[in-house]
Amino acid sequence: MRTVDGRVAGRRGQATRQKLLDCLSEMLSSSPYRDVKVIDVARKAGTSPATFYQYFPDVEGAVLEIAEQMAAESAGLTDLVEGRSWVGKAGWQTSQELVDGFMDFWRRNDAILRVIDLGAAEGDKRFYKIRMKILNSVNSSLADSVAELQSKGKIDKEVNPAAIAGSLVTMLAAVASHQKGFTSWGVKQAELKPNLALLVHLAMTGKKPAR
Repeated sequence: MRTVDGRVAGRRGQATRQKLLDCLSEMLSSSPYRDVKVIDVARKAGTSPATFYQYFPDVEGAVLEIAEQMAAESAGLTDLVEGRSWVGKAGWQTSQELVDGFMDFWRRNDAILRVIDLGAAEGDKRFYKIRMKILNSVNSSLADSVAELQSKGKIDKEVNPAAIAGSLVTMLAAVASHQKGFTSWGVKQAELKPNLALLVHLAMTGKKPAR
């Protein structure tokens, strides 16, 4: 772990750096990204702006650090699909657990994911790459699952695995980022997940789930 000027950060320095990141993460949960200033992050962490600049070039640099850490954690989403069965009752369970795990991950990281989406939408390649890394943790495994089902004659040969997987992951991300908005449509959280899992199951298998 190094400072901006290349010096190796000691144990205390690493702790200070992480505290700054933790405080910034907390602030992103309650304040618009553009309104967060270095002086406010430093004050919340009980240190000075000068100390902040020892570890990060600016707020955006610190945000990217948080985003990279979260993207690394997203690798665990692969376990929701990889090696799982889509046949019979097991397929319905896989659909439900994928939706549960994906939605939970999005809810836990909602603040930083909103910033990533904003940066990606504005054309910032750094945020776009992080967003794709997160989505790819599920997308690649889903595409492999579709291809495997195809090879076993479970779904039509005309189906494009990459298109199905990409469409499903994009849908999951869009729904996950809009969870609070569903209440204005009269949809309760308890109703959202099983219906989303139904769509996933239909897309992956072409069949109604065996329950």
